[in-house]
Amino acid sequence: MIIPAITDTRLAMRKELLTDLRDQRQRLQHRISLLEPGSVDPDLVQELARGQLMDGGPGQVAVPRNTH
Repeated sequence: MIIPAITDTRLAMRKELLTDLRDQRQRLQHRISLLEPGSVDPDLVQELARGQLMDGGPGQVAVPRNTH
C-alpha cells in the first residue's frame, strides 16, 4: 500500500527533525548557562560583543571608548 509508506516516510522525517531540534536546544541551553551570573565565559562575551560591533552598516566604524 502507498499510504503506510508515505506515513512511514513522514514519521522518519519528523523524527529526524525532532532530533535536530533537540540538539539545537541543547546547544542553546549550554550557551545560556555560560552567560549566567557568576559563571560568565569571557570568550563567549567577547564573541557576542564582536558580533554586535561587526553588525554595522557600510562605512560605519566601531570606536572603542575609554571609560576611565
